[in-house]
Amino acid sequence: MAEFVAGLELARGFYREAVRPILDEALPGVRHSAARLGGGSEVLGFDTARSADHEWGPRVQLFVSERDVAEHAERLDAVFATRLPKTFRGYPTHFAAAGENGIGTMQVTDGPVRHRVEVADPHGWFVGQLGFDPAEGVTTADWLAAPTQRLAEATAGAVFHDGLGLLGPARARLDWYPHDVWLHVLACQWQRISQEEAFVGRCGEVGDELGSAVVAARLVRELMRLWLLMARRYPPYSKWLGSAFAATPQADGLAAQLTATLAATDWHTRERHLGDAYETVAAQHNRLGVTAPVDPATRPYHNRPFRVLHADRFVAALSDRITDPQVRALPLVGAVDQFVDSTDLLGRPALTRAVTRAAAAEPTD
Repeated sequence: MAEFVAGLELARGFYREAVRPILDEALPGVRHSAARLGGGSEVLGFDTARSADHEWGPRVQLFVSERDVAEHAERLDAVFATRLPKTFRGYPTHFAAAGENGIGTMQVTDGPVRHRVEVADPHGWFVGQLGFDPAEGVTTADWLAAPTQRLAEATAGAVFHDGLGLLGPARARLDWYPHDVWLHVLACQWQRISQEEAFVGRCGEVGDELGSAVVAARLVRELMRLWLLMARRYPPYSKWLGSAFAATPQADGLAAQLTATLAATDWHTRERHLGDAYETVAAQHNRLGVTAPVDPATRPYHNRPFRVLHADRFVAALSDRITDPQVRALPLVGAVDQFVDSTDLLGRPALTRAVTRAAAAEPTD
């Protein structure tokens, strides 16, 4: 195997040097776009040599019109299978199916190449990825039903050629939430913190240090996601959450406070470090200027001896700044991955859209 090279760099070269010449000969003059988007650590820029053990390697998506997909996709698949080089820059272009799920691993082959040149039309790809096509507009319901991991996969990666002129505008529309939707998502993230911030102390008070640590870990995760949302970055799923958080501006100080929270072995120390983290995140909220300043200092939890931020104050401040009546009327549950934690559900756009509609609906008896 060749020395590791970043997956996006590999994909760019693979398209330009191997895929495009074959495409131009097989379908001369066809308008197309080429990119590496969607799933895969390389799309988010977090791939390492370890990534090469499955579904990583010479890969690219070719986007053509829906008509061209119907007329030519099957033939293109066969052409690439027989004409692609067996290796590219030292990496096999053949992905052997491994295990029951058919996950591909790079292996040298003497026969046709089981390649990863995906031929799709932009509309179908975006609907499959998100449940909607941004070229047709993005509604509030669309934004909230799209997991941030999926939004990150659609807006990160790289476009190598946009002959259709569709990928650039579509990705631009998905670049970030509309302002009022962003405020709503921020408010809902603060809401999650407000609902559990007193439990670190309460669990510890009754001698449940394990329970206190679990609650603290949950709150650390919520603060990391909140920090990313405040930085206008889509929080990725758990494997890459820490990596994405570490790449945000001025994260070092907060990272030290969160690390100390997780390392604490008693609830008093845990609460103290978590309180420092609350104040850091609260100060960052004020620097955004999206609401009037909110006092960032922690305080007692009513008449109980626990130190909290009373994060509901930030929920109220953000909610008051939302002017869109449709967004103001939404319940404080937020985007789908703020109230759903099932990988199986979040990976299926039809289900994310269904549960988001249910969450936004008026309650019935």
